[in-house]
Amino acid sequence: MPLRIKLDEDLSEAVGAPIREAGHSVLTVAGQGWSGLKDPELWPHIVAEGAFFVTADKGFSDIRACHPGTHSGILILRPDRESIVEYRAPTSQVVAKHQLESLSGTITVATPRSVRVRRSPKDV
Repeated sequence: MPLRIKLDEDLSEAVGAPIREAGHSVLTVAGQGWSGLKDPELWPHIVAEGAFFVTADKGFSDIRACHPGTHSGILILRPDRESIVEYRAPTSQVVAKHQLESLSGTITVATPRSVRVRRSPKDV
């Protein structure tokens, strides 16, 4: 079943291309008029919408604020350098190696070298 994916404002729409190619719906924070919202203001909108969130903002890796299992999932992209190409690479890597549906409810961090998945303790 396709997921609703939300790209954070810090990412180009081009970063969502591998996700779209995998059959998922990709919307953007900017496209919904949410640009400029601080993380604590933005996060409730993302959760209420039930979207799987893709961001480069490492603040969303804080499990105290975004506890695994309490949201639809977060993919945090951590490339070595900041560019569209560098952000697309880990996105493509995650899409190629994981069914995004299997990452629902997790905090997943993708770097050029690895993909780390944090699940809720009850899901382990």
